[in-house]
Amino acid sequence: MDLRDFDYFAVIAAHGHLGRAAEALGLGQPALSLSLRRLENAAGAKVVKRTPKGVELTDVGKALLSHVDRLQIARDDLAREVSDLAHGYSGHLRIGTSPAIANGLLAEASSALLKEAPRVTLDVAITATTSMLLAALRKGELDIIVPYMLKPSGEGVVREPLWDDEFVVYASVRHRLAKRRSVVLADLVHERWAATRASAILARQSLQTTFEERGLPPPQIALTSELGEMNRRMVATSDLLGVASRRLVEHHAPRLGLKIIPVSDVNWVRPVFLVYRKDGYLSPVAKRLIEILRAMAKEIAAKKQ
Repeated sequence: MDLRDFDYFAVIAAHGHLGRAAEALGLGQPALSLSLRRLENAAGAKVVKRTPKGVELTDVGKALLSHVDRLQIARDDLAREVSDLAHGYSGHLRIGTSPAIANGLLAEASSALLKEAPRVTLDVAITATTSMLLAALRKGELDIIVPYMLKPSGEGVVREPLWDDEFVVYASVRHRLAKRRSVVLADLVHERWAATRASAILARQSLQTTFEERGLPPPQIALTSELGEMNRRMVATSDLLGVASRRLVEHHAPRLGLKIIPVSDVNWVRPVFLVYRKDGYLSPVAKRLIEILRAMAKEIAAKKQ
């Protein structure tokens, strides 16, 4: 079997049409048909069947496609490993994480890595939707992810706990609640909030779920934005409240004039995990970043004792 035939077959499966697949690959349709016949001869069975609209995968074709996906990931892993061996402690690392983690300890860990290995390049994908990060990791589009995670992540990945991140309510230092030593959630019923959109829902979910569990009216969301920096600035210059990671708020509080509001009857703790593919290739650069993250996690645990 020619590896190119596997690649071509994956494109045929994606388009469901030989003509469109040939156009996407920049090949003539006869050449693509020849590739398909080679694959079917090697498999000893038909992998597609003709339909009025194009082609559909047979049961054999569906089984083959699942192996093709893994083969492509394994081939990419091999190419990265060979490149890393050839170039030493260098390479390209693809990381996935959430906005709060990216702006916090992951930024510190990445900075430490780049100081040690200046030839390394990093690509950080940021989304608060853990399921999207996991999907990209399993497809081989990311090398490691550092997400908030409340549920098991399923098979095929390694899941290491790093630290627990706490979400807090924050306001402007001029807010009427900023001088209070303690408040309860019921005191916040009539407040207005700044929150992130559905694509970054962790803090917002914690807020809404907690109000519902206490039998309180839903929080009044006055500002919805994708940008955490915009939320923080709006809170700093208005009577809005926000919810975010304690570390993130403490980092920006002196610059923006923010104050954490001590809500005594809630505890919004979210565990941060390190996740990577169980059988995937981890480059020396990835392993070094993992070591740095583990060391930071130990420092956090030591400070809490």
